[in-house]
This record gives sequence, C-alpha cells and structure tokens, in this order.
Amino acid sequence: MKNLATRRTIRQYSHREVSQELLNRLMSEASRTQTMGNLQLYSVVVTRSAEKKKQLAPAHFNQPMVTQAPVVLTICADFNRTSEWARNRKAEPGYDNFLSFINASIDALLYTQTLCNLMDEEGLGYCYLGTTVYMPQMIIDVLELPKLVMPVATLTVGWPAEEPPLSDRLSLESFVHQETYQNYTPQAIDAYYQYKEGLEENRHFCEVNQKETLAQIFTDIRYTKKDNEAMSAGLLEVLKHQGFL
Repeated sequence: MKNLATRRTIRQYSHREVSQELLNRLMSEASRTQTMGNLQLYSVVVTRSAEKKKQLAPAHFNQPMVTQAPVVLTICADFNRTSEWARNRKAEPGYDNFLSFINASIDALLYTQTLCNLMDEEGLGYCYLGTTVYMPQMIIDVLELPKLVMPVATLTVGWPAEEPPLSDRLSLESFVHQETYQNYTPQAIDAYYQYKEGLEENRHFCEVNQKETLAQIFTDIRYTKKDNEAMSAGLLEVLKHQGFL
C-alpha cells in the first residue's frame, strides 16, 4: 500500500493490462465517497480503444500519456441521469443552472480523488489531467455526452513504468489559517516559497525561459491572462451548450 506522502504522478506505463474486473471493483468502491443528497452526480466514461484515445488526445494538448496509457477515465459532472430519473417518477427536475453544475462538479471531483486513493493502494499509476476543462467541447463530441453532462476530470491509468521524483509541496503553515483567513505579507511569501524557488530544477526552468522569477513562468508562460480569459469564455459557452447556463 502506498502512502499519500510518497504519491507520484505517473506518465509512463507498462504494457501490463489493467483488468476490467479490477477497474470495476475500484470504481464501485469509490462510489462510497461523499455525495450531495446521496444522488451521485457523476458518470465515468472508460476509454480503452486506441482510436478513441487518439480522438481525445488533442483536447489534452496531445500529451503522450493519453494515447499510451492502457485506460483513460473521463469523470463527468452529471445531472442528466438524475433528471431522467425525476421525469420517469412524475417529478419535474430543475437542474439546468449553474448551481447544479457546481454541485455535480464537487461530487465528481470527490469521486475522482477517492478513486485515485484506491488506485494508489493497488499500485496502479495515474496522471490527473487539468486540461479537461480547457477544451471540453472536443471531449463532449468524442464521448457523445448529452445535455447536463460535463467533463471535469481525466485520469490516464496503468501500471507504472517509472518512479519519478516527488514533486515539492508548500508547508502546512502556508495554507492553513486558524479561526480567520490571514492575508500574506511579503515576509510570509518569502518564507513559504523559499524552498520551491530554490530547487535546482526551478532555477534552471527560469534560466532556460529567460525569466527572473518562478512566478513569471506561471503568469507569462504556463497560465497567461490571455489564455485564461479565452478558455473561460469557451468554458462558459460549453456550459450553455450543455444546459447548465
């Protein structure tokens, strides 16, 4: 059993099969996670075929693990199933709104994290793809998602073929606030980010990108204002298309 303190993101996988029996067991066990109103406002689309993975890859900026992993799981916020249940039981659903999307997204992400923990225990490797909400319409089209179903998380899954170094994490003091939120002074920022900024790989990252600080890597290259605004506009359009706005 792995410890969360040594959890690693795995991007390279062996050719060993991830059996449907094992995957089904873990997905079933994960359904015991917390859920709003006991409604389980999520669905999981399992992708194994090379053709489907190839179709999904552009939505994730063609990251190699999407096509190389034995299994790709797309976890969706899903109010379609609950709405259909209501209509078939003489009830009129009212879940075509933003609050319902948020509630279903929370359910889906709680399920995703529980599933990740269970896969860790089995020795499976996985990579959480934050790209899922960048170009969701592509995923919706490939997976044929109906109204009130929205992809919110993707996991590439397989047996690890690597053991990468642990990524750094901020200290407990940097994100836990006692009683009320305490805003960050320049001195506190210096203390909390000193270790991250001092890592050799991060210093090298700044050098090769000709940036003075690590923060500039994130603001000027990785997550720019221009890209964030463009993808936000796209996300809002997709939420309208899927019936949540």
